[in-house]
Amino acid sequence: MFSQEDDGQGVALGVVFGIIALVIALVIGLAIHKTGNKAPAKPAAVVAAPAAADAASVKVENGVVKFYFASGKAEVAAGAADALADVVKGVAAGKKAVVSGFHDSTGDPARNAELAKERALAVRAALQALGVGEDKVELKKPEEMQASGPNAEARRVEVTLQ
Repeated sequence: MFSQEDDGQGVALGVVFGIIALVIALVIGLAIHKTGNKAPAKPAAVVAAPAAADAASVKVENGVVKFYFASGKAEVAAGAADALADVVKGVAAGKKAVVSGFHDSTGDPARNAELAKERALAVRAALQALGVGEDKVELKKPEEMQASGPNAEARRVEVTLQ
């Protein structure tokens, strides 16, 4: 029923499909490799402008790393590693990182206090991801958690060295 010619076509088709699969795998592998080796973005820490109305950001002012958070969120802004670089160096030199969370005046005060704590814990986790030991990070509740100023700037966590 089948001739040798059909068997040859089957082998040829198998080789063609194999080559196509290899090319696709190569393209996917290169795409993954390129995205993994992107140059790091400029740290948000060099931005001196105030935080956007409802977006996460991070900046460094006079040695204090300030993380700003979107309303109702506790996600740390991109650029955290770059902004925390000096803190990590300071901890390696024997200092302690002190993390304090603040909140704005809108919404439920109890929920705001809980959010400030969640945000401080998120920043602590970012420090730990950079190799800072848990014993080198102190979570410190500020005397007045409700910060003054615009809401976008009041929703923040500050990291200092002591």
